[in-house]
Amino acid sequence: MIPKAIPLRNEDVFKLAMRHRSVSPSDVADSYERLEFFGDSVLGLIIAQYLYEHHPDWDQGMLSKAKSSIVQEAPLAAVALRLGLDKYLELSPSEEATGGRNRPSILADVLEAVIGGVYLESGLEVARWFVLEQLHDYILRIRGGDVSPDDFKSKLQEVAQALWRKAPHYRIAKETGFAHEKRFHVHVVFDEEVIGEGTGRSKKEAEQAAACDALGVIQRARQAPEPPHDPYQ
Repeated sequence: MIPKAIPLRNEDVFKLAMRHRSVSPSDVADSYERLEFFGDSVLGLIIAQYLYEHHPDWDQGMLSKAKSSIVQEAPLAAVALRLGLDKYLELSPSEEATGGRNRPSILADVLEAVIGGVYLESGLEVARWFVLEQLHDYILRIRGGDVSPDDFKSKLQEVAQALWRKAPHYRIAKETGFAHEKRFHVHVVFDEEVIGEGTGRSKKEAEQAAACDALGVIQRARQAPEPPHDPYQ
């Protein structure tokens, strides 16, 4: 049964959007991959047009950063969870056992597949309504001009320069997954010490996640109470 918030009528299309390649590795047309590829482009077009029309004073750089902050793994995965898509995912036992049902990359992919299905069934206007409604909160975040609210790399750079006058370095710890759904695991390093880790569908996403983790580590360390003074020392 298709969730009520999704304007799809074709059960077969919805089931296809929920079917991971691990269930049907022999037939690329029998998983969500092609639909996700198509939906990714539809999503990008809708958000780009919205930003272009509603922010005539923003230059190309601002528009690009704003689009990237909305059309990325974390917001898409959060919307997928809110819609309950995790309950409908069709995964192999091994993918299920390794946490695939709650993996942000898969959740983001199936949402894009749903968007592709909505477009193919009902056209651009219905797809636009669905996308803008579901991503409304993330669009509002950048309305005031902070087009990179999740640019943790820049924030970490500022903190590091203020505290230690040093810049962080990022290095890929490992790459996992098939070519079509590769995951990058990144460490952020200061003086050869790893202080943050993150993963993502791209190196950029993984670096942002690692920077966010490092900022959390730094914040917790600065808020930790100092040990009591020993008067005999």
